[in-house]
Amino acid sequence: MEKQLNLLPINQWNLADTKKPIIISGPCSAETEEQVMTTARSLSKNGITVFRAGIWKPRTRPGSFEGVGSIGLPWLKRVKKETGMHIAIEVANAMHVKEALEAGIDILWIGARTSANPFAMQEIADALNGADVPVLVKNPVNPDADLWVGAIERINKAGITRIGAIHRGFSSYDRSIYRNVPHWQIPIELRSQLPQVPIFCDPSHIAGRRELLQSISQKAMDLDFDGLMIESHCNPDNAWSDAKQQITPESLDIMLESLIIRKMNPEGVSLNTLEDLRFRIDKLDNELLDIIQKRMTLATEIGHYKKQNNMTILQQSRWEDILGTNIKKGEKRELSSGFIMKMFKAIHQESINKQTRVMNEKHTLAKNKNEQIIKAVK
Repeated sequence: MEKQLNLLPINQWNLADTKKPIIISGPCSAETEEQVMTTARSLSKNGITVFRAGIWKPRTRPGSFEGVGSIGLPWLKRVKKETGMHIAIEVANAMHVKEALEAGIDILWIGARTSANPFAMQEIADALNGADVPVLVKNPVNPDADLWVGAIERINKAGITRIGAIHRGFSSYDRSIYRNVPHWQIPIELRSQLPQVPIFCDPSHIAGRRELLQSISQKAMDLDFDGLMIESHCNPDNAWSDAKQQITPESLDIMLESLIIRKMNPEGVSLNTLEDLRFRIDKLDNELLDIIQKRMTLATEIGHYKKQNNMTILQQSRWEDILGTNIKKGEKRELSSGFIMKMFKAIHQESINKQTRVMNEKHTLAKNKNEQIIKAVK
């Protein structure tokens, strides 16, 4: 459901360039003043107008490089002075916010670990109260659209009207080609709830390796994201953190040139064919819902049969057979196993819910009767 926030559109953010896609780039970490300046000059030369660099780095384990800290702020001020670029850094607590604002940093972003913690988000929101600075909120580490929305709402309630979201993927125990699984449906859900919030994609943290950056960036553009945050380093192979996912400014320029930027409604293009295809999809969706309704009616009948014969709701071997058989059928129809698995797991869960209600009908009736007796006695 769409939520209304008091926000300024991105074309009123006072950025040098608001043409899609807006590119934010720079090293994962500010390592030395020379490294920062060399990278910034190359990016600026290639037309990048927003420079990012981490100076406080939240790391999974102690002993890893956790950023240079506050000594990096003057380096970023020098970047702004010499190149005219806007400067963006990550903040994870109230102290970071205070120091960043005092240093005149143009854009703040909040990382995935922080956005997952409502207490940390409230602390940052309180520190931002009265400030006038754009704030970008990365998705929480776990795939939870409501948690992401809540983090954004806290920042907005602090009076910040220039807010964006950054999709950087989600942690997962499952093996994957990605460092963080994209779960594209989550940013799509965010856009449904907060259509006025611009969305950036962080392909560097989704990919974890530079070979995937172009394909992920293109996917973000195809989904009409507003911009990209891509890590770029003057010497990425020797970077102090996340070396495998960073590229040189020159490689970034080549990659951006290869992106196809699409439009939602291109001028001069007739929408008649598109509307006809959408009409046919809507018709199939209705038929699909009718079929699912019939399936759930049968699941309810099965629930009654199981109840009469004192059988468990979950029949594990039957469920595994359904899943395995339909994955094979789906593959023959060019449907991915992941999609089939998600769809049938959802159908199976709804069937369990309906059969559970059948199993508990007597208990529910008895409970309601007892409540009526208690009320009558009172």
